[in-house]
Amino acid sequence: RATCRALVCLCLSLVVVPERAVAQAPPIPRRLALADAVALAAQRNPAIAEARARVEAADADVVVASRRPNPAVTSESQGRQELTLRIDQEWEAAGRRALRTSAAGLGRDAAQCALAEASRQVSLAVQRAYLSAVLAHADRTVAQTALEEIDRVIALNRARLAQGEISGADLRRLQVERLRFVEDVFAAELAVKNGHAELLVLLNAPSLDQPIELTDGLAVAPPEMAPLLDVAQGIATMPALLDRAATRRPDLLGAQQTLMQADTLTRVQRALRTPAVSVGAGYRRTDGRNTVVVGATIPLPLFNRNQGGVLRADAERRAADARVAATHALVRLDVQRAFNAAETNRARVAYLEREYLTAARESRDIVLESYRLGVANLIDYLDAQRAFRDTQRIYNRALFDQRLSLFELSAAIGSPDGRE
Repeated sequence: RATCRALVCLCLSLVVVPERAVAQAPPIPRRLALADAVALAAQRNPAIAEARARVEAADADVVVASRRPNPAVTSESQGRQELTLRIDQEWEAAGRRALRTSAAGLGRDAAQCALAEASRQVSLAVQRAYLSAVLAHADRTVAQTALEEIDRVIALNRARLAQGEISGADLRRLQVERLRFVEDVFAAELAVKNGHAELLVLLNAPSLDQPIELTDGLAVAPPEMAPLLDVAQGIATMPALLDRAATRRPDLLGAQQTLMQADTLTRVQRALRTPAVSVGAGYRRTDGRNTVVVGATIPLPLFNRNQGGVLRADAERRAADARVAATHALVRLDVQRAFNAAETNRARVAYLEREYLTAARESRDIVLESYRLGVANLIDYLDAQRAFRDTQRIYNRALFDQRLSLFELSAAIGSPDGRE
């Protein structure tokens, strides 16, 4: 029976544990929007899980710090003539327990800021990886379209060659040129696979070759970007963005919490210079007589007044103060860089759309039709095809940079999901 029960428990563990794991880590769907990818990363990414565990550890530190010292019970016996029972309790002086609890609470707040910072970093990494994969898809589409177009021209030239309208040199030139377009397709395909793998590893996927379909495009202004539309439209101001960052960036808020904790720990070390008093009371029986014992223990701070602890705590507080200043400077730099990128990429996309994109497409179509009619030569056609392909790639990259710069600005001001 014991063996049967053990086998049943083993089978249940093999069934129940995976179900719990699945419940804790939702599966990655085949169709994946950017917002869904960010949400999945918040649940599955190991860096966020580690930060969340550190918050739980900090909660435990608060519990430990808030507890009073345990009482001590002493029992002494000298044969049958004397028996002593005594209980002693240490009383912490100078508000040590309150200071210690406050410092632990500030440490928990700093851990929560570290969790928010990990979420900010992971969200931005997911956004960057997702958009990189979308860009790779767009480049692959451009490469495949160009390859299909040149294959149609090759088929046209084969028909012309069969009718004696052109020489074989033009056909061979096209076939050689086709190799470059094939190489573009292979390179784009590799970029797509690597982009998917980079995204899946951020989602902690069990398999990095899992097929996924990315539903978002490169265009700016999806619903989650509404709070940053003023930036996308060029009407945001740096002072307003810096004010947001000063009150929202979790790394800056965490550094400030750490400074407050260091200041409190300095007060704890100074309080330790005041000795703790232990008082006790008990019962003593000596030769049949019962007496009450009362006593107190007071350490004499003659040689050690915790000078080293105070000096170290002061140094830690100065280091925390310097860390706040350094983090604040880094935050200002992040916001300025992201703002510059958003402004530049907004103007860049508008310029490409206005000056080049339509013109390159029309030029390619005109030259292609002229080549089919025998008016333009092969060199003109290839030049127009390359120019259009390069323009499409540059435009895709500009869209990618524009949207990514807005995500980076959103993260820089402490709103990684683009919300107020």
